[in-house]
Amino acid sequence: MKELRFRFILIVLAIALSIYLLYPTYVDYQNSKDIGKVIQAKRAELLTNNPSISEDQLEKVLLSIEDSIKLADPSIREARLKRVKLGLDLQGGMRVVLEVNTAKLLEKIANNPDDIFREILESASKEAVLSDEPIVDIFARKLSEKGIRLSRYFGSIREDDSEILSNLKTQTDDAVTRAMEIIRNRVDQYGVSEPSIQKQGERRVIIELPGIAKEEEARQLLQGTALLEFKLLKDPEFTINVMKKIDETLAGKLADENDTTSTSKDSASTVDTSSNKQLSAEEFAKEHPFFAVALINPQSQTADAYVKADDKAKIQRMLSRPDVQNVIPNNVEFAFSAKPIGVQDGQDIFVLYLVNKAAELTGGVITNAMANIDPNTSAAIVSMEMNSEGATEWARITGANIDKRCAIMLDGVIFSAPVIRGKIPGGRSQIEGMANLEEAKLLEIVLKAGALPAPVEIIEERTVGPSLGQDSISKGLNSAILGYILVAVFMVIYYQKAGTVAAAALTFTILFILGVLAGFGATLTLPGIAGVVLTMGMAVDANVLIYERIREELSTGKTVKAAIDGGFSKAYSAIFDSNITTFFTGIILYQFGSGPVQGFALTLMIGIVASLFSALVIGRLLFDFMVVKGQKISLG
Repeated sequence: MKELRFRFILIVLAIALSIYLLYPTYVDYQNSKDIGKVIQAKRAELLTNNPSISEDQLEKVLLSIEDSIKLADPSIREARLKRVKLGLDLQGGMRVVLEVNTAKLLEKIANNPDDIFREILESASKEAVLSDEPIVDIFARKLSEKGIRLSRYFGSIREDDSEILSNLKTQTDDAVTRAMEIIRNRVDQYGVSEPSIQKQGERRVIIELPGIAKEEEARQLLQGTALLEFKLLKDPEFTINVMKKIDETLAGKLADENDTTSTSKDSASTVDTSSNKQLSAEEFAKEHPFFAVALINPQSQTADAYVKADDKAKIQRMLSRPDVQNVIPNNVEFAFSAKPIGVQDGQDIFVLYLVNKAAELTGGVITNAMANIDPNTSAAIVSMEMNSEGATEWARITGANIDKRCAIMLDGVIFSAPVIRGKIPGGRSQIEGMANLEEAKLLEIVLKAGALPAPVEIIEERTVGPSLGQDSISKGLNSAILGYILVAVFMVIYYQKAGTVAAAALTFTILFILGVLAGFGATLTLPGIAGVVLTMGMAVDANVLIYERIREELSTGKTVKAAIDGGFSKAYSAIFDSNITTFFTGIILYQFGSGPVQGFALTLMIGIVASLFSALVIGRLLFDFMVVKGQKISLG
């Protein structure tokens, strides 16, 4: 038995790890069932109490209740993030293919485009539709055929065509990258769970939005122009006073106007701090509902509020209440940081700012942005340049607001809020505060996106309804279960006790496949389920080869143990040859395929590895164990 111990421990660890990785999926399934029951009960209650309520109003109320339930228990969100992800065909949603119009980009960045330029560009655009060749290369070739240098429309006369062409390719590639960054930011702000955004070819972007069924909303979300704005932050005293009014309104208190306007940031913080010492956490949350989730640092010179990721939705609901809107001045608005500034107690921390509603300047004036390292501080910065109009306006803004903070916003979230140290003439400025050069490069892309948005067009869209997705899950599971039963029954009937070993190994194969999918955050699609079903058939193929070899060994008069050893060793070459070639096929499918093809290839490759482990390790262990125990092994 000692020689079996290592393999036994290895198998137990693999099974335990798979169950651990799949447990969040089970929890999420139970949570969904429980929430569904609550929503159904609430629906019946609302219809009973208010029979005249419209379907749209009912759905909004139920959605709000569902969100409240999920926010109240962080474990619900945690389990959903760790579950086996489902593709659009199983969950429902939208799949959109966008194409970045690089022809419009070339026209926009060209110097003095004339009729010849437009004629050649139009011809290149038509050819690019029917060709995989980049439009920049086609355009350059057509110019060359007419004896026109690229420097006539791009770059300078001193640059040769190869250098200009390289710069144009970089700009068109950046246009696709910027489009992806804009889309990703918008999708994150929209609240789509488990989105997938991938680049395809030279100028296409594939977006999968699970759970979205409103086509018009998706079009606006994906095709809208990115809005880059420069907005001044309000003074700390003003911000604290607004926050205190909100807090008092939410607590149901009558705000004393005189007292509120005379309270400074520091005194408000002192009161909150002292109250926090005297009251329990529950009492403080009841007395100060806003400051309980929007935390102010009393030692800071700013009025930035720090909010946990799980509390962002709660803050937004507070700020959207009509009574709270009444105490917020019409010329200001709250905005969150674009990304967390840190982590506390395992949760991301975002910053909440109060800014002027009217922008001082928009991104249309940005002509260039460049991420680099400040030679004086070795910190990552982003240098930006503006056109003449923007330079004049920027000099006026910075000169009039020295020592104040200016927020750089894209699509309603703040990427940076630096302090203006002095008047900035010439339209040149820089942004500090990035953690590294990668972050600075991202901000460079964001700034360029606001200054030079490349038009995007929807060339393909597909919508899958939730009911159709649920139907796909049911049929996929039924087919997998039926396939498992048929294969297992055949093996048991044909190979008797050895067939039972193969059926047990097949069970573990499926467990390992799902565990790997959950552990690596892979997405299970309907073709992926087909890959699992195919794997079940291929998994027992190894058992068939082994059992037939064992039969041959037994027919020569060898002992059972010797026959098992010989059967496994002689079957190895055939098993590895067939599975390796199939695995390579899966790699090719995954590399060059897209969407459903990749889903099938992924589960096929995982299934091959899992089936080999089950047949050669688990199956062999069970045979050796039966030999040690002296049990009779029948092969039919």
